[in-house]
Amino acid sequence: MTDNNSGRVAILYSGDYETRRNATPESNNRLAAVFQELANLGVYAEPAVYNDDFCEEVRGQLMGVNVVLVWMNPIQDGRDRTILDSILREVAAAGVYVSAHPDVILKMGTKEVLYRTREMEWGCHTHMYSTIEQFRQELPIRLASGKARVLKQYRGNGGDGVWKVELSRDVSLQQPESTVRVRHAKRGCIEEEVSLDDFLGRCEPYFIGDGRMIDQAYQERLPEGMIRCYLVHDKIAGFGHQAVNALYPAPPGAAPAEAPQPGPRLYHPPTMPKFQVLKKKVEQTWVPSMQQILDIDAKSLPILWDCDFLFGPKSASGEDTYVLCEINVSSVAPFPESAPPYIAKATLALPFTLILSWTFHNV
Repeated sequence: MTDNNSGRVAILYSGDYETRRNATPESNNRLAAVFQELANLGVYAEPAVYNDDFCEEVRGQLMGVNVVLVWMNPIQDGRDRTILDSILREVAAAGVYVSAHPDVILKMGTKEVLYRTREMEWGCHTHMYSTIEQFRQELPIRLASGKARVLKQYRGNGGDGVWKVELSRDVSLQQPESTVRVRHAKRGCIEEEVSLDDFLGRCEPYFIGDGRMIDQAYQERLPEGMIRCYLVHDKIAGFGHQAVNALYPAPPGAAPAEAPQPGPRLYHPPTMPKFQVLKKKVEQTWVPSMQQILDIDAKSLPILWDCDFLFGPKSASGEDTYVLCEINVSSVAPFPESAPPYIAKATLALPFTLILSWTFHNV
């Protein structure tokens, strides 16, 4: 790390070349608060607008900084992160602090984390299908119980590749043309009745390359909403609570306009009283357990990530339980207004930015 680079921070997000040419810390409303909080602490963060079309230019920029904070979806405008992740691994190997590092994303930011941590308190009845052949053989056996399942492709966002599936009423898998009720979690999709074979065929693309699918028990308390815990490293920096209706039951064949829409996400600071029991579980038990299972040390945890929880069955004493729905690492936004100060302080706590801040405030 050279002296003239000490403390340079880049914030990477997607855009075209015009966006890159005109980018300023104020021009990205989604991340403006992060830029501002860093500036308040004496750290000027530079925008690093990314697209595969000019990836080499961005690579050169990142090689000249010490920290890069990344906001980039797994699938963006029809492209995946293959090229970007290769660049991020290269700059990280050169000594740049990358958050979240692509290898950390593969451990905790894909749906496989639901399977690997299934024995934790936040887990539920969960399976993983590694091949389309295994999927075709085992899914019908699980559907035969009559309980709904939720299937999730290995890597995606926006509900893409997330399905609720169950046997149609009064139908058994022994019938020649077994039918299932399915609903895709993408906004505007409707509940349908299709043949089991047709649905299995729809899922084949999810197994291309290193693709796979995770199978979880459907949580009946879904209508009560989802709680999102926003974390900076291993501490909660805020909460979000939203009525998520992407897989809410709807009449078969209902028009897309009739599909339930998600309610507003209500944001809360980490001190919100109603979530303190959950906060304690996450910080003191669940995150350390996850780190041990996934072999992730504290300094490698992302600067910003979130855990999404659905309400599980009530305990015998009537207390709430929570089931992990997913972990988001690649591009966590929007976020509560309580989060940017935590992000900025965590960035400043890195050794080279501490040197810069001391110099900035004492000259």
